[in-house]
Amino acid sequence: MEKPVNALGRRKSAVARVYVAPGQGNITINGRTLDEYFAEDSLKYIVNQPFEVTGTAGQFDVKANLDGGGVKGQAEAMRLGIARALSDIDREAYRPALKAAGFLTRDAREVERKKPGQPGARRRFQFSKR
Repeated sequence: MEKPVNALGRRKSAVARVYVAPGQGNITINGRTLDEYFAEDSLKYIVNQPFEVTGTAGQFDVKANLDGGGVKGQAEAMRLGIARALSDIDREAYRPALKAAGFLTRDAREVERKKPGQPGARRRFQFSKR
């Protein structure tokens, strides 16, 4: 068996360390299957998007360690990790399709910090004139 290609994907505060190797399309996340880890179909779809775009569904096994964030952020971090790994595996074949779909771009949006003297990042306490 070939050595797995590893890549890192991040989204918000979620981090996905992804290992992609040729196989039967098995996806293991933190020792659990994809169906066990992501119950919602939309999240499974997000994780499988790089394989759909490149036409490689069922050709690679994925092992991932997910940490931090919420389920959606973790799914999107995993999508970025898988896309980066596929790009490393065959740059000429997969990279143009992944780049066109926007899967190689790290979504840099982060939560804005709460400021002192107000209830949220931008929210102010109600103004009282009298």
